[in-house]
Amino acid sequence: MNSTGSIPADAFTLRSPYGRRAIGLSVAAAVGGFLFGFDSSVINGAVDSISKDFALNDVITGFVVAIALLGCAVGAIIAGNLSDRWGRLRVMFLGAIMFFVSSIGAGLAFSAWDLALWRVVGGLGIGIASVVAPAYIAEIAPRQIRGGLASLQQLAITIGIFAALLSDALLANAAGGADSVLWFGLEAWRWMFLVGVIPSAVYGILSFTVPESPRYLLSKGRVDEARAIFARLMPPADLDQTIRELQNAIETDRKNAGVSIRGPVLGLQRIVWVGIILSVFQQFVGINVIFYYSTSLWQSVGFDESDSFTISVVTSITNVLVTLIAIFLVDRVGRKPILLTGSVLMTLSLGLMAISFLFSTTDAQGAVVLPAPWGPIALIAANVFVVGFGASWGPLVWVLLGEIFPSRIRGKALGVAAGAQWIANFLITISFPAMSSWSLPLTYGMYAVFAALSFIYVAWRVPETKGMDIEQTETLFVHPKDVPSAR
Repeated sequence: MNSTGSIPADAFTLRSPYGRRAIGLSVAAAVGGFLFGFDSSVINGAVDSISKDFALNDVITGFVVAIALLGCAVGAIIAGNLSDRWGRLRVMFLGAIMFFVSSIGAGLAFSAWDLALWRVVGGLGIGIASVVAPAYIAEIAPRQIRGGLASLQQLAITIGIFAALLSDALLANAAGGADSVLWFGLEAWRWMFLVGVIPSAVYGILSFTVPESPRYLLSKGRVDEARAIFARLMPPADLDQTIRELQNAIETDRKNAGVSIRGPVLGLQRIVWVGIILSVFQQFVGINVIFYYSTSLWQSVGFDESDSFTISVVTSITNVLVTLIAIFLVDRVGRKPILLTGSVLMTLSLGLMAISFLFSTTDAQGAVVLPAPWGPIALIAANVFVVGFGASWGPLVWVLLGEIFPSRIRGKALGVAAGAQWIANFLITISFPAMSSWSLPLTYGMYAVFAALSFIYVAWRVPETKGMDIEQTETLFVHPKDVPSAR
């Protein structure tokens, strides 16, 4: 290794021993992101069967699909306080238990309302994991590779989406259809939920095998334990300084324990609104419509059930691959250029989807049909949209949420921003069935408008944070009036 002073210059690369250890811990924590992605998309293959078996209309179908997201919002909001009180690992385990129970309950549901209840329980667990996982990664990641490691959360989400859609397709094909009986007298769509016990069990086991967050340990006075963990993540020459800086930051947090996120802008501090707006834009472009309803959507425009499942799986693979690209580029190119490029791609592709559905017709059964060449054009545009989102707004919003908040309000602000993300997701998800039956061109046109607005907002309000210490990045977003005056 080449050295700069007493610290090896390449000590913090992803290939170094320190980098590999940080990756290992980050991957373990990011299994929570896998559960997030799995839960988000596992219902994709079951939507039509649930609607048919329980005789649901479009509004109730949308409610059953989306209700888990309200649980996610509550879980995200309470996760920060719970993890500060109990530790990151115990809260991870709590999230795993909730999702485990939810998977069994949803698979054995006897009515739409029973299913909705279990999805709320699972949502609580996923919401907890969605906050604890990126917080844990940010607390163990060296700043030089923090962007790449923080992006693992989104990569895990995309892999979870892929796993859910692939398992849906395999189970439906094995049974001869999602509504056909597969094993033990249970339909394939029920097994789509039941397989969720596997990743939830893995997450629960991992919560007993990874070390606790060093920051949490220091906050509880367990200095020797924190030092032992940091010793595996950074060179000895950097160890004492890192611990001193963290202890000082923790002491500052204690002094500011009563600090509120309340502020002059509609009751909140300006920086909290930055996190909320980024989170809302991430969802209002309609990405989860693709991952919740794509199988139904492609059937409605002429593809049979088997082909629709296959298209959904291919789309999820695309999502994984472009997220890997984002991880590679985020600490090289920077956050802002990638977000702006993604906004442009999403605006153009969503606009093209809106135009394609202007040419749709309705068959004798009332189903939407896209004549040639608009069906293939809509399919290509949907995948370009996934590329634009997966390589930019998907992973980078999580990176920024871990960077921008002042340490004195980070836990509370991250919980509020994540909660806003879930609520925005809920609004988009519950509205899509009714809006799509009314006007698909208007629906996708609305998503395109939000994508265009996301470009304007980033260009106007979001500075570059590449390569900066986490305590430096937060200063870029804080208005002078929001900094507490010294007394």
